[in-house]
Amino acid sequence: MDNHVRGIAPNDLEGKFSAMVVCFLLGNGCLFSWNSMLTIEDYYGYLFPRYHPSRVLTLVYQPFAFLTLAVLAYHEAKLNTRKRNLFGYVLFFISSLLVLVLDLATSGGGGLGTFIGICVISGLFGVADAHVQGGMIGDLSFMQPEFLQSFLTGLAASGTLTSVLRLITKAAFENSKNGLRKGAILFFAISAFFELLCVILYAYAFPKLPIVKYYRSKAASEGSKTVSADLAAGGIRTLPQREAEEDPKKLERLSNKELLLENIDYAFDLFLIYVLTLSIFPGFLSEDTGSHSLGAWYALVLIAMYNVWDFIGRSIHLIKSLKLESRKALTLAILSRFLLIPAFYFTAKYADQGWMIMLTSLLGLTNGYLTVCVLTSAPKGYKGPEQNALGNLLTLFLLGGIFAGVTLDWLWLIGKGW
Repeated sequence: MDNHVRGIAPNDLEGKFSAMVVCFLLGNGCLFSWNSMLTIEDYYGYLFPRYHPSRVLTLVYQPFAFLTLAVLAYHEAKLNTRKRNLFGYVLFFISSLLVLVLDLATSGGGGLGTFIGICVISGLFGVADAHVQGGMIGDLSFMQPEFLQSFLTGLAASGTLTSVLRLITKAAFENSKNGLRKGAILFFAISAFFELLCVILYAYAFPKLPIVKYYRSKAASEGSKTVSADLAAGGIRTLPQREAEEDPKKLERLSNKELLLENIDYAFDLFLIYVLTLSIFPGFLSEDTGSHSLGAWYALVLIAMYNVWDFIGRSIHLIKSLKLESRKALTLAILSRFLLIPAFYFTAKYADQGWMIMLTSLLGLTNGYLTVCVLTSAPKGYKGPEQNALGNLLTLFLLGGIFAGVTLDWLWLIGKGW
């Protein structure tokens, strides 16, 4: 390791708070573009009333995300993490611009051709997500748990931020001509700008923080080959792998199969969390909750409440005594969430909007809380390269759960004449 990090305890290094802030913003950027597309579902619902956009766009997005991450997770040990994450954020930026360009080019027109274009961009978002989410979670898994928590909280904050912005823009343009489209265009522009900010933060700010250099150097000394480009970007030219090569035991690591077998409960925990969540959010909340006094605002309020409570759930772990770490208790809590399915069904059929808002809040709270519990507990006790690999594998199961959930979400439409 270089002289900035050798022999210094990580808690004594500068940049911990800055790293947490950057991780939060990078997490935000990982889903900001996609959440922007989801949050303007009222605009797409108006443009494409026959195509179920809130369901179809999610269903297009997820296979691209899942299959891309499956390939990346398999080759994780040989990938250049810096190029992987930068490619993902740049693709987010370009795709966000394409959404804006497509809307301007068609003058806000609907039709099948425009919808297919939106679906293609949705697939690009999925590819970008696989690069960034798996790459960042893997990268942060061998650093301090607070960094990973900040990133995961940023993921949820993107939903909260986009929901708040959508409510503001809807109110601001509600009484103007083409108000829906004006609010959507503003959304697209903000999204593209924010993704460009994430490219700059990851490329130039994050790798130069002393505490980040410490953990990447430590991972390299344990045999990791994925961090060399990021170390070079941080000014460390003499790579610590040479120290590890003097002791071959330092280079030994568990295979992906061994890591998965040791953490199969965590993997299925994440799968089950997101199967349930995405079988309800956003499709069911957008299309199957009936008409209420909130009118056109109802679905937006439900999505906003989910996002706000998901963000709160991911922030609870700042109070360490409230973190659930027992593996059996985690699995039990995750299985018990499936009681929400009959609860949502009967609430949509018989109860008023207040009960639906409460249930949606509970769905978001438990989703955020349990996700952070699993992803911050699993990497403990492993070496850097193993933690990186495990982060990628767990993210793959997370995306697999999302893919299965958005597919099962269509079951709510049975018997409704679609």
